[in-house]
Amino acid sequence: MTGREELLDELYGCVLSGDVDRAVELTERGLAGDLEPTSLVFDAMIPALEEVGRRFETGQVFLPEMLIAAEAMRRSIAIVRPLLVAAGVETIGRFVMGTVAGDIHDVGKNLVDVMLEGAGFEVIDLGINVPAQRFVDAIRELQPDVVGMSAFLTTTAMEFARTIEAIREAGLRDRVKILIGGAPVDQTLVEQAGADGFAPDASSAVRVTKAVLGIA
Repeated sequence: MTGREELLDELYGCVLSGDVDRAVELTERGLAGDLEPTSLVFDAMIPALEEVGRRFETGQVFLPEMLIAAEAMRRSIAIVRPLLVAAGVETIGRFVMGTVAGDIHDVGKNLVDVMLEGAGFEVIDLGINVPAQRFVDAIRELQPDVVGMSAFLTTTAMEFARTIEAIREAGLRDRVKILIGGAPVDQTLVEQAGADGFAPDASSAVRVTKAVLGIA
């Protein structure tokens, strides 16, 4: 195994295990050693996070493990991102995300952000307690491919329908795909709210997003 392969293999393992400091150190060392930033991302970071997602779906790891792996990914990819932009690496889509009005929960949302960004999406996070008009304004200003809305509470999940109706009244519904997510969400709620789909957990968010966009 070459030095390059060893570094990528170790970086993969550090993201997988959530060793944030070591992952950051290896990312910086790889860049200093002339490893391509795309190689660090696509040959180590993304495969590691995909593996965490697979293990989560099969019950081999749980939310805490996903969170620390996502943090290792987030910190490492933050170092690489400016170089990817400078190199003109194209994103596969623009995703606007936010927790709906009245809800301040963001753990799941933040985890989805990392998963999407790692998969090549440009993610703009509007934060928590986002009113319907802010989503409308973001669609006008940012022209995303997908809008994601999150809610943790059954009561705040009612905001999905209100927000989507505001988007429809603004004449913007046909411009974007809308995905919803959070503890109260199921297919029935998707249909009631008028969304295009839902991700039952962060690990499936990338797959669902690509599916609604028709990306293989």
